[in-house]
Amino acid sequence: MSARLLVTTVALCIGALLPGVVASQSPGDATTLPDYSRKGADTCIACHEDQSTLSVFRSKHGTPRDPASPFGHGQLQCESCHGPGDEHSGRVRRGQERPAVLAFGKQALLTIEKQNAYCVDCHAADVGFASHAGAHDMNSVSCADCHSSHAEHDPVLQTATQAEVCFDCHQQQRTQSMKPYAHPVRQGKMDCGSCHNSHGQTTDLMLVRQTLNDTCFDCHAETRGPYLWEHAPVSEDCSNCHDPHGSNQPGMLSMRAPLLCQGCHSEDGHPSLPQDERGLPSGIPSQFLLGQSCLNCHSEVHGSNHPSGSKLMR
Repeated sequence: MSARLLVTTVALCIGALLPGVVASQSPGDATTLPDYSRKGADTCIACHEDQSTLSVFRSKHGTPRDPASPFGHGQLQCESCHGPGDEHSGRVRRGQERPAVLAFGKQALLTIEKQNAYCVDCHAADVGFASHAGAHDMNSVSCADCHSSHAEHDPVLQTATQAEVCFDCHQQQRTQSMKPYAHPVRQGKMDCGSCHNSHGQTTDLMLVRQTLNDTCFDCHAETRGPYLWEHAPVSEDCSNCHDPHGSNQPGMLSMRAPLLCQGCHSEDGHPSLPQDERGLPSGIPSQFLLGQSCLNCHSEVHGSNHPSGSKLMR
């Protein structure tokens, strides 16, 4: 395929995506198609020589040895993503505005759907079909809102920096992660992608597994079971007792015992509240209600395999 035919084919594809940018025309009329610059990226960096632009040459997008990269052999370099730039880079008469090229993110004139279409054209396998059912897509989040395509190391793809990108929108989770008991996200040992699939899933909360418990069991396999004696709320949903994004209580519990336990277990007939010597039959305070409270006796709170463990005490 000749270079001119390649340019014409790509321009026709852009025309199909962007009818407002490329003038409508019949397939045989190639005279009104926008032209690509002759020198490619050399034309662009003559003006755009700032570090945020030049860093693309240190990224995967700027790898000439990768045929799938915009800068790979036979590709259109900057114009692979930003569209034909001949008019933009040409001389402009006094009083006229320079024709814009395609931009992404907050400066974009395109709809978010069309912005994302450019990225998905190459990254369809990375995104997957489930992205159209995800909360990000339904809330009109563009790829450029999270990804930095020019960066040498995209922050959202790095474990140590991913959470800060997510926290720009998810402020409540940022606050929870700063609590005394939380997953090691702030320490850079985990990222949001450890539990969530940001490109969308058919599961609730875009979890990486089908259920919340299955997601937790990936790391906390010791609580998976099966158990001879099960603790019902554990097998139902881990979040019945734990706040996964962070808590002020040890073990990321949503509430301290015995209050947490009493959310399900009645105190009638069981001394489950700390009392002084006037309220206990023995006349002395019970040490079993201090410290870990209920867990002093019922230590196997996730379940037990002991033949006599029906009370989760062994």
